[in-house]
Amino acid sequence: MRVVAGIYKGRRLEAPRGRSTRPTSDKVREAVFSILGSVEGSRVLDLYAGTGAMGIEALSRGAADATFVDSDPHALRALRENLDQLGVENPRALHADASSFLRQAAQRPQRWDLVFCDPPYRLAHRLGPDLDDLLPPVISEGARIVCESSHRQPLVLQLPLLMQRRYGDTLITIHRLDAGKATEGASLEG
Repeated sequence: MRVVAGIYKGRRLEAPRGRSTRPTSDKVREAVFSILGSVEGSRVLDLYAGTGAMGIEALSRGAADATFVDSDPHALRALRENLDQLGVENPRALHADASSFLRQAAQRPQRWDLVFCDPPYRLAHRLGPDLDDLLPPVISEGARIVCESSHRQPLVLQLPLLMQRRYGDTLITIHRLDAGKATEGASLEG
């Protein structure tokens, strides 16, 4: 697994051994960032970060900063090694449950412009209602939320849907906080 583009392009990212962490494939990351366009200057939150591939890709492409959150100590160790090997300054890689982190973050003034939400596929279908309540207080107006889940058990948010795409078993949905920019006809591609 490698960084697809930007200042870290081609740099290798490590993943923990075992099957508890499922890194987003290079193909899917490339597609997501093609859809997103410029992320220059964005403040990024990478929930269920795993290896940190999505947040690192955003940093590589000019995001202002990134906060990484994961509850798995093995994934967090790999994430911190990846950030260290890349020389990311002032990395914020936090060991926390996503829901607890979001509840605490809502009490602070920090807001994010881009959120990656890639929980374990086996749990994703249950997380929508909590995330519907917990995400809006921590995101800025116009923020985009990129969710990755299995198309068989999707992570469904009630936030305005901007776009939906399918890549094999992977379902990517992109939501946007401001309803005026959301589109009704989400497209599916295989």
